[in-house]
Parts: sequence; structure tokens; C-alpha cells
Amino acid sequence: MPSRVYNVLFLCSSNSARSIMAESILNQLGAGRFVGFSAGSLPAEKVNPYAVELLKRNHLWVDGLRSKSWDEFAKPDAPVMDFVLTVCDKAAAEVCPVWPGQPMSAHWGVADPVAVEGNQETKEKAFLDTLLTLRTRISLFVSLPIDKLDKISLQHELDGIAKQRG
Repeated sequence: MPSRVYNVLFLCSSNSARSIMAESILNQLGAGRFVGFSAGSLPAEKVNPYAVELLKRNHLWVDGLRSKSWDEFAKPDAPVMDFVLTVCDKAAAEVCPVWPGQPMSAHWGVADPVAVEGNQETKEKAFLDTLLTLRTRISLFVSLPIDKLDKISLQHELDGIAKQRG
């Protein structure tokens, strides 16, 4: 009997890089067990081109990725989310969107690669570091025996994953 499919929403303020990368990574690593979505409180006009190029180079899904408002997921006909994970970086004084009322949520803060200044190599390294951190965390997440963990144990695991780096 197939296991349940879990919907996961990654939130960040602009939904142009980190949450977009997380959505793409989860949809690949989740192998039909998870469906990844992303959104932001103040979505950018478009997905950051460094993020798109990096996803393509790493053979990750990019079709249909777009910056979107979290309002799309607050509508009555929106998919019901099982997990809501924020990936904004409080240390950078960003406003992290809050998704009230969700039973399982965690803050997986990652430094914003879009904010990195410098030459192209410096910027690309920042995006790669972000991708590696997110891939590590999402790999750990998809390996959890979610259906065997009680809510307190699952929350503990989600919070522990937030400490992992790429």
C-alpha cells in the first residue's frame, strides 16, 4: 500500500531563490512521497536567474517555477499543507513570513544568496552554499519515518534539521 503524500510549503519573503530551490529539491528528492510548494509574503517579479541556472546545472526541476504570493495558498481551494518551513534568515534582519495554524512548522533559516555582493564567482558560491544546505536538510527530512513519529518527536526532528549545513 503506498504511503501518504505530504504537502510542504517553503516560505521566504521574496520567493525568488531559497524557497524556490527548496521546492525544486523536495520535488526531486521526495520521489512522489512529498509535493513541494513555495511562496513569499512580498514575492519578487521573477525567480532569480542564478537560482534557475544552478538548479539546471544540478539536474533539478525548473519548469513552472515562479515567484508567488503566499496568498495563493491561503485560499479555500489551495492544497492543504502538512508542513510549513520558513527558509528566510532572521540574522539578516529579514521579515520571515508566518503561516498560522499549521500543525507542523519549523524555521530552517538560510542566508540570502541574493543579498551577497561581489563578483560573479562570489555570488555563485553563495547560491551553491544555499543549494547544498537546503539539499542536506531536505535529504534528512525525506528520510524521516514521518508516519511512525508522534508530533513532539517529529517537531524535535524538524528543529534539529535546521542546524544542518551543506
